[in-house]
Amino acid sequence: MKEVRYFYVPDAQHTDMLPDEEAQHAIRVLRLSEGDEIVLIDGEGSFHDAVITHADKHQCRYRITESHSVGKFWRGSIHLAIAPTKNIDRTEWVAEKATEIGFDRLTFLRCQFSERTQIKLERIERILISAMKQSKKALKPQLHDMTDFRSFIQSATEPHKYICHCYDDRLPLLRDVLPQDSDTLVMIGPEGDFSIDEVRLAEAAGFQSVSLGAARLRTETAALVAVHLMNLANTH
Repeated sequence: MKEVRYFYVPDAQHTDMLPDEEAQHAIRVLRLSEGDEIVLIDGEGSFHDAVITHADKHQCRYRITESHSVGKFWRGSIHLAIAPTKNIDRTEWVAEKATEIGFDRLTFLRCQFSERTQIKLERIERILISAMKQSKKALKPQLHDMTDFRSFIQSATEPHKYICHCYDDRLPLLRDVLPQDSDTLVMIGPEGDFSIDEVRLAEAAGFQSVSLGAARLRTETAALVAVHLMNLANTH
C-alpha cells in the first residue's frame, strides 16, 4: 500500500501548482516526480486527490482527479483564547496538539499578568498547517493575533463563554456545564492566572467562571484539557 502524501494548498481548485514551501518538500525531501499521486488539503474543508504533472527543482505542478468535501467531525465552533506562556515552546505545543484533537479558532490574549505580550503568528501558522496535515484534517483553525483582554471579552460573540481560573474552589466543572453541539469559547489565563479584576470584568461581559478540576494545571495543560472537553461535547 502506497503512503499517502498530504500537502496544504489554499484555493487548490483554482491553481495547478504547489506553494513554494510544499513544492520543495515534495521534490527535495520526498523525491516525488511526475506521475506520483498526492492529496491536497485546502484548509476550507476539502481533500483533493491529485497527480503530479511536472516536477523540477523550482516548481511542482499537479492535476486534480477527484475532490471530497469532508468538513469536520465535530459540531459547532470550538474557540480557545489563551495568554501565551513565557516559554514559547509550550504555546506552540498547545497549537499543535489542539489542532490534532480538533478545534476552530485560536486567539492569543494580552492579560494583566502576561509574561509574553508578543507572538510570531507566522510560526504558529506553520505549526497549525503541519498538525492539520499530520492529523488528516481538512479544516485549518483560524488564527487571531494578540488581543487585549478587555477588548476581547467585549467582542466575543459565542453564546457559551467560559473563563477558567483558580480563585474559587467551588466553581462548577467545565465538563459539567458545556452544552452539546454549540459554539463555545473558553479562556485560559497566563501562568499567574487572570487577575481578580479580569475575572469580574469577564463575568460582567457574560462569561461563566469554571474550573478544570482540583489539580492546579499549567497554562498549556489547562488549554489542552479545555479543547478536549469542548471537542468531546461537540463530537458527532
